[in-house]
Amino acid sequence: MKRKRLLAATGALMMLTSVIAGCSGGNNEANSGASAGQASAGKKVEIKVWLTPQWKGVLDASEKGADYDSFLKYAAEKFTAQYKKYDAKVNVEVIAGDQRDQLLNVNLSSGTAPDVFFESVFAMGDYVHRGALAPLNDIVDDQAKSDIPQSYWDAVTFGKDIYFYPFQHNPGTLVYNADMLKAAGLDKFIGGENEIKTWTLDEYEQILKGLKDNLPKDKYSNAYPMSLFAVNNQGDTWNLAYLRMFGNKFFDDKGNVALDDEKGVKAAAWLKKIKDAGYTNPGPESVSSNDANGMFQNQQLAISFTNPILFNNMKVGMDTGKSTKFDIRLANIPSATGEPLSFTYVVGASVFQNKDEKRVEVAKDFVKFFSTDPELVKSSKNGIPVRSSVSDEFKNEKPLFAAYNANSKYLFNFTGNVPGYSQLREVLYPGLQALYTGAKTPEQFVKEYQTGGNKVIQTNKENSIIYQKK
Repeated sequence: MKRKRLLAATGALMMLTSVIAGCSGGNNEANSGASAGQASAGKKVEIKVWLTPQWKGVLDASEKGADYDSFLKYAAEKFTAQYKKYDAKVNVEVIAGDQRDQLLNVNLSSGTAPDVFFESVFAMGDYVHRGALAPLNDIVDDQAKSDIPQSYWDAVTFGKDIYFYPFQHNPGTLVYNADMLKAAGLDKFIGGENEIKTWTLDEYEQILKGLKDNLPKDKYSNAYPMSLFAVNNQGDTWNLAYLRMFGNKFFDDKGNVALDDEKGVKAAAWLKKIKDAGYTNPGPESVSSNDANGMFQNQQLAISFTNPILFNNMKVGMDTGKSTKFDIRLANIPSATGEPLSFTYVVGASVFQNKDEKRVEVAKDFVKFFSTDPELVKSSKNGIPVRSSVSDEFKNEKPLFAAYNANSKYLFNFTGNVPGYSQLREVLYPGLQALYTGAKTPEQFVKEYQTGGNKVIQTNKENSIIYQKK
């Protein structure tokens, strides 16, 4: 459906439902005192929907008046216009990401939590373990399960229950400066413009060495092959991927950190080795992911980290003349097995377990509606769609969708859906700092991280509804 038709749909739907109501002797206006909820004797049910900034507009940020709440407000209007159970009202509010946990905790304590939260799943997992969220198994059907690959369902399943309805995702990859690889004589390793190139670990080491030894200093002064950072927890998902490069699974089947084995030590030793060899920016212990991103855009790094939002923003900056233009392409994180390491941030809706059963019911109905409606799911193209049908529909407009979709079979669940994951993040980067400065050996780093990490997990397991069920 074209954008004009989408943006006009609200008005058309309201007119249509009014006509239907007139023919049937009822009144179906969503935002009046006499809503479509006559089937439930006009019972009014009001729900509160929160989201952190995801994208602007309904289908596209170029829409007039596009803002972060545009999609969910439009979805709410369309939902209430056709909803028959109750006279429902949906209030949508955008919450700053850095205020999310504080606001949620305050509102949970006072019994005023939102009914629906649209957010990245990894940021919300702890609320599942605390018993704050309602399972969504009853609103997920076989059609959705067949259209959305299993790896995304795995990311939103805690124990035996689904707690988030996948809508879109934001996969992490490497990004590389193809011009720098060409300048270093590494043309054979360059993938296509719409490809996520897969290198073996041996090939990747050849690339790093070739960049260090052969990159022209007159053209790329003060440049390094690859980014590495550990000043804080930001961008730590890439560090978690590197620690899996030699086959370590990171979490065991009981939800504990299991990094302290030969494969984990090899990965830690590899990170120290490439740092000491000068294949990375100096001093990763004091470099942030934002620093690394800036260095890549200034062509001081040939290979760095990215996700679709960062990648598209870089392209827009180059096309509008805000930043220097060069050839940027994508690659997977390599591994010793030859299969790439891929992860993603799944974004979707959760429903809070409020005491009002009717609000929970309406919240679930709203989540199912906008997560399955044939028109609304197309908005997932603002990120990367989780639905294969949407990826296929927009493959000509967004040629990288096919590559991201193909990558889904390589995804690992970087959080393990363990309790206390947000606290676990605070254990990793001090250990990496000690590794890079030489204060800890690779063996000491993995052992101490595993010990400290499992203390965090164990403490949170004791208060987790998921683990108390086992």
